[in-house]
Amino acid sequence: MIAARSVRFGILPVALLGTLVAGCGTQRAGEAAGPGVPSRSASAVAPPSAQADLPCPGESPTPAPSKPTDDSGPAAQPGDHYAENHGFMVPIPLHGRQRCDGLAAVTRIQHALEPLRKRGDFDPASTRGALTRLGYAAAKVQSYQDGPTGVGFLIDASPMCLEGKMSSRDTKADAFGGYPDHFGCDQPRGGH
Repeated sequence: MIAARSVRFGILPVALLGTLVAGCGTQRAGEAAGPGVPSRSASAVAPPSAQADLPCPGESPTPAPSKPTDDSGPAAQPGDHYAENHGFMVPIPLHGRQRCDGLAAVTRIQHALEPLRKRGDFDPASTRGALTRLGYAAAKVQSYQDGPTGVGFLIDASPMCLEGKMSSRDTKADAFGGYPDHFGCDQPRGGH
């Protein structure tokens, strides 16, 4: 009885291995998969459909990216999963009408904060006040000291997020659609 049981359990791994070996390697990349079935390489090359970003009011016909890529981090080496593991921290860009709404909101914010910057008023309370006067709910506006002459801010204006910094040199703001796998506009911490 013991011999019959060990033979039965020994056959299962051999059968599974035989199935895997028989099914693997029968089609090479770039070869047709058969009639009516697209090859894997053709489907892997096709980019996902994306919304067209037409020029927004007041914008030139060739819009610049809304947020430059951050090259300050370590460069990913082949086989390195740094970018993959930190993808949850990359803001989701806005497209279509939301992108135009975001650009308009950024312009309003910059105009509202410019008088504070010119006066040298880098108090987070003053910045928060200027932003709430634009109509953003006080509970959705965060402002914080960012160096001796700087103020950072973050606004949850669902479905978009607005963030930026005002310093003695200039006022910068950006609009984005949040973060993958994260609720809210604050940059997520942690991951996998």
